[in-house]
Amino acid sequence: MGMRLRKLQGKLKIEHSIIDGLRRQIERLIVENPEIRSVIPGVIRPVRDAKGEIKIRVTVPVTNGWKAIALSAGARQELFISTTLSKEQLEAALERRRP
Repeated sequence: MGMRLRKLQGKLKIEHSIIDGLRRQIERLIVENPEIRSVIPGVIRPVRDAKGEIKIRVTVPVTNGWKAIALSAGARQELFISTTLSKEQLEAALERRRP
C-alpha cells in the first residue's frame, strides 16, 4: 500500500469535490499509467442524462494533455488530465480501469 500512496502523492489535485466513486477510478488510472502526470477534477454540474455507472469520455486536447468529462448519478465533472498519452492510449487506459 505504501508504494501506491507514494505514486499518487501530488498527482491527484483536489480543488473541488469529486463525483461519488470517481476518485477510486482516477487513483487506479494514475497508479496503472505512469505517463499520467496529474488529474485535476473540475466543478461538478448537475445533468439530467447521466445515469448508472461512471463513464469518462476524453473530449479535447489541452496544453499538456486532455480534458475529459465524467458522467454519473445526475452529475458531470470535467477532468483535466496531464499526460503524454495519445487520445487513443488514454481511452484504452480508461477502458481497462472499468470495474
